[in-house]
Amino acid sequence: MFVHRRAEDAATREIQSMHRRHLLALAAAAAARPALAQTGPADLVAAARKEGRLSIYGTTDAAEAGPMLEAFRKEYPFIALEYADQNSTELYNKFVAEAAANSGTADLLWSSAMDLQVKLVNDGYAQAYESTERRALPDWAVWKNEAYGITAEPIAIVYNTRLVPEADVPRSHADLQRLLTDKKAAYQGKVTSYDPERSGVGFLFITQDAQQSADATMKLARTLGAAGAKFYTSSGAMMERIQSGEHLIGFNMIGSYAVTRRVKDPTMGVVLPTDWALVMSRVAFIPKGARNPASAKLMLDFMLSRAGQTGLAASNMGPVRTDMTGADGGAMLAGYDAGKLRPIPVNQELLGYLDQTKRLRFLRDWQRALQGK
Repeated sequence: MFVHRRAEDAATREIQSMHRRHLLALAAAAAARPALAQTGPADLVAAARKEGRLSIYGTTDAAEAGPMLEAFRKEYPFIALEYADQNSTELYNKFVAEAAANSGTADLLWSSAMDLQVKLVNDGYAQAYESTERRALPDWAVWKNEAYGITAEPIAIVYNTRLVPEADVPRSHADLQRLLTDKKAAYQGKVTSYDPERSGVGFLFITQDAQQSADATMKLARTLGAAGAKFYTSSGAMMERIQSGEHLIGFNMIGSYAVTRRVKDPTMGVVLPTDWALVMSRVAFIPKGARNPASAKLMLDFMLSRAGQTGLAASNMGPVRTDMTGADGGAMLAGYDAGKLRPIPVNQELLGYLDQTKRLRFLRDWQRALQGK
């Protein structure tokens, strides 16, 4: 059973009006269920059984994470699982505040803001754990056996198939710039993307684009500004507005969310840019202060296992395992030139733009570009 509720601490209440919080509580008594053969190491399973609880902070929507979480619950029914989804910046700030107050925090952090996750690991908040699934992962997805990339998801351009003519569909970053220049009136105020100032994942995507081509990224920013683009912190808010026709095109969108929406509503079109496509990963780590570390380790292993990756794939989150990408890469990657994929490595290079001086300089340049300066 999935139950949603709101956290009640004062810091969260201040931002509840801006961000959606779901709390997924999955509780089961072992006596009420038939015994299952758990796949984790026996000593870890025994320790987790004594803990009996697991708390996760995540940025993945509870509904999207549901198939994987439900599969874990069935595998380990004696662990009461609590999952709280939130905005990436909110997750970061909440965790840091709780750690500073020594008031207890989640047992596992799982966020799409890869750079913020790596920063927390770099700042000493994570504990090392060599996952039992480590050998099945690409090197770019693991850092110091502390930070683990759980998925491999292309970043896409999303559009309303009902209102955007096929000839207008942008197939690359350059196409989008040309479209908004040549048909400025038709698309004025009709383009959306993440706000890099308020969204950790939005900042990550645009700075990674800048590493591919700083010139193209700032030219596109000037075009977005001239086109009156609207910026948000939530994928859901952007996709709802694209589906309604309030906006027509979404840039730098998490492709898995859009593909999931497309199943229910074919007006949601999804394309991968042909010049380059970033590939993000939702990064997980176990805090040093985790109160239920054995349960957290079981969850990390499960998320990276074939069963866990299959559960994530049910929500169109591409598997990171090297032995599953061929069969389970998903419809988005069908026919796409793999040489144009740009996985974002889980390592210290992500820290570059988090330097306050560099971050503020980038955001200043971004704002100036939006203003046409």
